[in-house]
Amino acid sequence: MTSASLIEFVTPPMETVRVGFVGTGGRGSSLIREFVRCPGVQITAVCDVREDRAAQNAAFLVEQGRPKPVIFAGDDHAYQRLNGRDDVDLLINATPGEWHVPISIDAMEKGKHVGVEVPMALTVENCWKMIETAERTRRHCMMLENCCYGETELAVLNAVRQGAFGEVLHGEGGYLHCLQEVKFDADSEGAWRRKYSQTMNGNLYPTHGLGPIAQCMNINRGDKFDYLVSMSGPPRGLSIYARKTFGPDDPRAKESYRLGDVNTSLIQTAMGKTLMVQHDTNTIRPYSRINSIVGTEGTFCGYPDRVGIGEKWGDVTAFKTQYQHPLFAKTHEGAKAGGHGGMDYTMAYRLIDCLRRGLPLDMTVYDGASWSCIVELSCNSVAKRAAAMDFPDFTRGAWKTAQPLGITS
Repeated sequence: MTSASLIEFVTPPMETVRVGFVGTGGRGSSLIREFVRCPGVQITAVCDVREDRAAQNAAFLVEQGRPKPVIFAGDDHAYQRLNGRDDVDLLINATPGEWHVPISIDAMEKGKHVGVEVPMALTVENCWKMIETAERTRRHCMMLENCCYGETELAVLNAVRQGAFGEVLHGEGGYLHCLQEVKFDADSEGAWRRKYSQTMNGNLYPTHGLGPIAQCMNINRGDKFDYLVSMSGPPRGLSIYARKTFGPDDPRAKESYRLGDVNTSLIQTAMGKTLMVQHDTNTIRPYSRINSIVGTEGTFCGYPDRVGIGEKWGDVTAFKTQYQHPLFAKTHEGAKAGGHGGMDYTMAYRLIDCLRRGLPLDMTVYDGASWSCIVELSCNSVAKRAAAMDFPDFTRGAWKTAQPLGITS
């Protein structure tokens, strides 16, 4: 492990974590409601290009009996003034993807730890910029992959650590989520999701399904992604939806798209293991993150949940009870009121708890880079007829000696 590695990096414990938020739209607003419920949190500042959104969230905090945070708004670079304050320890970056890197780097340069929404960066070059800044400034930079904190995902990780599935050989994850309506909503995620669908063709949102599987397979902690091949089908769903919804003469019905409706990427690891990752936000299908682990002694498959250990399929309820993760057991009461089935609160709680106790984070900047760089690698592979694309070794060899992610007590 290099001297600069952040895999087991810790900072001095802090009794209170002072948090600033940049991006207070739908996702940022929901995260404010999770973090404010965590012990030891003070939200000191909020920032958005739209002052009304920042003001609404400041008013919410006052309604909760908290001090009114300082509001920064009015232009695209208001975040720089927030990052310059000395009463912010942790910056939560819930902005569109193209702003993840500049805002996060500015925050780390000014002494802040960073929690950044998914994906962390859209290019390999920008993944390296995030890593190099975090290593140089000695600041945490964690991608806010909430799906790693789902009840089922945590139970599967616990079962893997206890050897229930034997040696893990293969994993499958995905983001299969019909977002046709969302992509045409200019007041929400549609402002950036549709634009990406027009300009890129690959797996544009890989981390939700991949993150939990990568943790089970010890990526960056005993193994690493080696290379990827990717292919996409034709783009149809958004055009059909626009014609049916807005009429054939509406300008939105005449837009063209590059993003194939279904993308499938295959990954081989340095230790010879395999992963399959899919992306589909344009067709009408049931929501799924796939969430499958295949081992020498058993398999877990999600959506719907099924588990087989030994020679027969077992009771999923009993499995989840037997392998309930201690972190979920501690947070599930608070998580009940949280978003995405409670995983948002558990993620926020764990991040804050690590900072307050001076513990290593579950997800490092190297994880964010390894999971996020699939955006560019998959696009490049698709463009070259499923040619193999090598993953950078973002850890610079530290993966060879790093220990697998443990089960927190």
